[in-house]
Amino acid sequence: MAASLIRLHFHDCFVQGCDASILLNDSSSIQSEKNAPNNLNSVRGYDVIDDVKSEVESICPGIVSCADILAVAARDASVAVGGPTWTVNLGRRDSTTSGLSQAATNLPNFSDGLDRLISLFGSKGLSEREMVALSGSHTIGQARCVTFRDRINDNGTDIDAGFASTRRRRCPATNGDGDDNLAALDLVTPNSFDNNYFKNLIQKKGLLQSDQVLFSGGSTDSIVTGYSKSPSTFSSDFASAMVKMGNIEPLTGSAGEIRKLCSAIN
Repeated sequence: MAASLIRLHFHDCFVQGCDASILLNDSSSIQSEKNAPNNLNSVRGYDVIDDVKSEVESICPGIVSCADILAVAARDASVAVGGPTWTVNLGRRDSTTSGLSQAATNLPNFSDGLDRLISLFGSKGLSEREMVALSGSHTIGQARCVTFRDRINDNGTDIDAGFASTRRRRCPATNGDGDDNLAALDLVTPNSFDNNYFKNLIQKKGLLQSDQVLFSGGSTDSIVTGYSKSPSTFSSDFASAMVKMGNIEPLTGSAGEIRKLCSAIN
């Protein structure tokens, strides 16, 4: 679940800030972000957060927010697969609203180009370098065929032919056929947090279009090259970027609430 828990925190923070709005289910007053195009049938880990919340509530009721649990879980997920650790700032509160419409526009898409990614992360106060570092979380986790089908079938100059051929075996060209078949985002060490993701990009073996654009003759090429040569630089930059991402527009003081259940407002 490591990759999914890191992504859950990321998808939370990019919509209304790090406020656990992504965890709210549909209700009379809530249009759930879980139904946004980039979340539906894709984001997971909700049950893990619910389990943690119920344990925490039994010991320390009404104190620890779901938003803080998301932030801590992302850090612990990184550590669990050999990634860096960092000190998680605490004190976020939970939203009483969701941002379904924002989720459609504020989350990156697998087909996004470099300019779009730079502008999206920039709108959240994150630099190009931080964007590349955070993208390095794709050193773990998997993607569905529907997200990379076009890339492996386009015979583009930005993809290694052998890599494309291998990936086509489990991802048929026809829409609707094998859409949910999974492939590792990092084919070399799919379950280890390391810098192979960046080495893959240099070899034109990024699985998603939004991965490969980071090394495609643009302004981020030098950052990718640097991370491919120095795992320690990537590791420390990733940790710093996760802290900064976890500080996007938190609710503090008397804003929001501390939910009793992460999936519903009190």
